[in-house]
Amino acid sequence: MAGRRRARTGRGWDASPPRAGDANTTPRPRRGRRDRSEETDPEATPAPPRDEAEVAREICLRQLAVRPRTRAQLAGALAKRGISEEVSAQVLDRYDEVGIIDDAAFARAWVTSRHAGRGLARRALANELRQRGVDGDVASEALGELDEETEAETARALVERKLRSARGEPDAVFRRLVGMLARKGYPPGVAIRAVKDALAAQSAEAAEFAEQVDADALADAEGELDRDTRPLD
Repeated sequence: MAGRRRARTGRGWDASPPRAGDANTTPRPRRGRRDRSEETDPEATPAPPRDEAEVAREICLRQLAVRPRTRAQLAGALAKRGISEEVSAQVLDRYDEVGIIDDAAFARAWVTSRHAGRGLARRALANELRQRGVDGDVASEALGELDEETEAETARALVERKLRSARGEPDAVFRRLVGMLARKGYPPGVAIRAVKDALAAQSAEAAEFAEQVDADALADAEGELDRDTRPLD
């Protein structure tokens, strides 16, 4: 017995590595690892192709979840994803029927929001609606809700706000403010009168300059220049 190796010492089990020839030295297989053949099974059945209409509906709903879209915008998104025109028309027609797509409501909301938030006039708003594919008649109906009086009041408010931080001679300020309103789509007559009235109420020097401005004549001249430089459709 003295020559036999003891498996247990007085202080615990012998932790030394097993000797060659000892029993139970076969390594155990590692757990948690799958055979590679299970991961790449050549007999696996490929997933069936998805229905094109289902894909088109998912694309539209993702687009609409971000913000409202016009029919033309959704059609463009479907075309970019390779959806056929036939399937695109079917899906969009159905969305029209149930009211998910409503270009008239889109146009009204766009006009209200952009006029109140950015102070855009009807001309600029018409251009934005056209870029988004809104039909001309639908756009005109929405723009009709923005009357001339409201447009003139907004122009005056924009000018008064800009005047608080404007610096320079009255003529330079006048040109900058008229240009600002023109970029927002205001007609020359509306822009010039709004700036003239605001300057007249600002200071004696500005009022003296404003008194010399012939708003009607200047508006006619600006209108003719605008028509000459406007690109043809």
